[in-house]
Amino acid sequence: MEGPTSTTIRCVGGILFDPYGRLLLIRRLNDPGSGQWSLPGGRVEPGETDKEAVVREVFEETGLDVIPGTLVGTVQRGPYEIFDYACEVQGGVLTAGDDASEARWSDAADLAGLEAGGELVDLLFVTLREWNALPRA
Repeated sequence: MEGPTSTTIRCVGGILFDPYGRLLLIRRLNDPGSGQWSLPGGRVEPGETDKEAVVREVFEETGLDVIPGTLVGTVQRGPYEIFDYACEVQGGVLTAGDDASEARWSDAADLAGLEAGGELVDLLFVTLREWNALPRA
């Protein structure tokens, strides 16, 4: 993986599981990765902390209110340095919005099918597996 550069764009993502162990995914509406499934998240705005950005981005894309927890891992994807945090759902109604055309809970079989069909953003499945963050259901 490449290291950060002066043109690095700081981003965050939320890793959320429902009570059944399914992982929350969104289908990206815009590039990068338009039409592919990913974790909810996006750019950190000036003056925001990572955790504030996770709360805002997850709400904008999924309609869910979350409490961000620990940093699960960091990846570099082109100019984007993405910090993914474990999150707990506190409320809201799952509804796709902002940069998401769809939002859904994905079990292990569903996620494996999306990976096999090339429908996940690059390296998402591998990264989640390395982080021990695949769906438990």
